[in-house]
Amino acid sequence: MERYNYGMVGLGVMGRNLLYNIADNGFSIAGFDLDEEKVKELQEGATSTMKVKGIGSLEDFVSALESPRKIILMVPAGKPVDAVLENMTPFLDKGDIVIDAGNSYFEDTNRRIADLASKNLHFMGMGVSGGEKGARTGPSIMPGGDPEAFNLLKPMLESIAAKVDNEACTAYMGKGSAGNYVKMVHNGIEYAIMQLISEAYDLLKRGAKLNNDQLYEVFKEWNNGEMNSFLIEITRDIFQQKDSLTDQHLVDQILDKAGAKGTGKWTSEQAMEIGVSIPTIDIAVTSRILSAYKEERVQASQLYPKAEIATPEDTALFIREVGDALYLATLISYAQGLALLVKASEEYKFEIPLKDVVKIWRGGCIIRSVLLEKFYTAYTKDPDLSNILLDSDIALIVKEKLGSLRKTSAFAVSNGISSLGIQTALGYFDAYTTEYLPINLIQAQRDYFGAHTYQRIDREGVFHTSWHSLNP
Repeated sequence: MERYNYGMVGLGVMGRNLLYNIADNGFSIAGFDLDEEKVKELQEGATSTMKVKGIGSLEDFVSALESPRKIILMVPAGKPVDAVLENMTPFLDKGDIVIDAGNSYFEDTNRRIADLASKNLHFMGMGVSGGEKGARTGPSIMPGGDPEAFNLLKPMLESIAAKVDNEACTAYMGKGSAGNYVKMVHNGIEYAIMQLISEAYDLLKRGAKLNNDQLYEVFKEWNNGEMNSFLIEITRDIFQQKDSLTDQHLVDQILDKAGAKGTGKWTSEQAMEIGVSIPTIDIAVTSRILSAYKEERVQASQLYPKAEIATPEDTALFIREVGDALYLATLISYAQGLALLVKASEEYKFEIPLKDVVKIWRGGCIIRSVLLEKFYTAYTKDPDLSNILLDSDIALIVKEKLGSLRKTSAFAVSNGISSLGIQTALGYFDAYTTEYLPINLIQAQRDYFGAHTYQRIDREGVFHTSWHSLNP
């Protein structure tokens, strides 16, 4: 029987495209899915040069792989992953490797690593970003876990990943479930940037009264400059898409209720758990939840009508300021997510290499941006940088654009245009760069009503005061 180099479980759009990518790069690969139609589609879609085989029996699928077996799972996170492992592990042998390429929660991955290790099997979590197109032509790939298993996969991963300056957008992300954790934070940053872009769009549309054709030109110009990124690029294209049902611009026909798959929420929960401030990511998650209150928002808008928005006197200047504000708020969102990775690496002993994280995010993934080149330079100078805002070169960029962020935020507030992401980015920056915060008063309040104690600025130790009420 012919043996295949790799196996893929789950032949949906992502799994099938990733499988074809692997086959395009000279590796033989077998695919398995419970859906016989997907197995058939896999075989029909393969080119004559690909060494691909669709198999409908899990036992036959495992038997068709060379040893040690290297099996990639591309199935929905949660119970489906556990179900595949339960059914497949009886057919596996010592040293075989299973790689979960879905958006699994990192603690689930830790549990599975321990479970399969007890059976002398390797289990790895591997983030994959880039959507179906990226999976087919070159994604950003974030593997973590057993270094021995990673080294066996490395040649294939480097072949199929996106390339920037001839460097593969994949690298070892660290121990245990580091790969899943990095992908989770990637998605949290993605939430924040998408929220910020939507707010910039709202400011330009309702503030500067730009139509879709004008918005296309603005985002085209932004994408041709320092804001070049995947999300700015696709936003540019969205403004040109016509609706086949009405012949209007499609974006204007889409209901303003956003969906979410959970990774943004996980990022926020994790930051709360280990004590990292990521308010722009948090507010992006909250904003999607708030968008679901459509009926209540319509009712509230009638109860609290807003005054007419004051059109900026200089439209060209306003567009530049909104662009600079978006750029800086995006930078601050990255800063928050990367700070979370720094703390998580310490907390969970992941040993995440931040330089490699931003390096592999430069291509293939949803949050790829030329801005990441500047982060890569910063982490190359100082791999232990706790927050990207502490880099002196990044500070020069921040100072240059900070005035625009303040002006844009003020315009939004004074005209009743919701800008939760922009405002929290600015608020985070102002708090992070303030030597003395008013938290001394909160500590006094906590000690007053709950004897929670406090520390002093003039001496070491922990203190408690018997506070005296003026109105006994």
